[in-house]
Amino acid sequence: MKLVTGPLSMFGAKTQIAIAEKGIDCEIEMVPFSIQHRYSPLHPEVERLNPKRQVPLLFDGAVQIFDSTQIFEYIEHKFPSPALWPAGTAERAEARLLELKSDEVFFQDFKTLMSAAGNTQTPEARVAIENMQGYYRAMDDLLASREWLAGSYSYADIAFLCASWFASILGGAPGVEFRHVGDWRKRMIARPAVNQTMKEISAFLSRNGIPAPVI
Repeated sequence: MKLVTGPLSMFGAKTQIAIAEKGIDCEIEMVPFSIQHRYSPLHPEVERLNPKRQVPLLFDGAVQIFDSTQIFEYIEHKFPSPALWPAGTAERAEARLLELKSDEVFFQDFKTLMSAAGNTQTPEARVAIENMQGYYRAMDDLLASREWLAGSYSYADIAFLCASWFASILGGAPGVEFRHVGDWRKRMIARPAVNQTMKEISAFLSRNGIPAPVI
């Protein structure tokens, strides 16, 4: 099995953490990436396989798939233990919805911050940060009575940790008032699979003169 990802890919980090949590023997290939030129020139496998021209990609024999959520589903079926979706039907549905919201709702404001290139004072960036704080508030309320987002530790936690961590690089960190989110992030970063992946990304940021988030 081989995962093709990038050194500064939020979605790639999701899959790296999941693979590490399950202890899967998997080669990790980092495509060329620079702050100045990003993924240009594009890795030929990314160009061939993914119409969205993005990492991550997963190769496993005849299986060739892209999209971090699809990779989650594949490895969960192939390596069911330790389980990273909750066992209960309702709980699993909630976890899937929370994972989707991280990728499709929270991420929309993250993209706005990326476009602002670190300038958090533009009108668009200020709205995006306000939206993010509203999202953090909802997650803080959820975590007031739970250790993990969907009850048991799951892909929902992995997805939101990556989303919030990358948002923090660009000025979208959760406010200090969201104590439950802060405690949850500390629990997340204490997990070896999460810690190792974030250390690698932090090292890449440091080499490029970009401060890494502190949790």
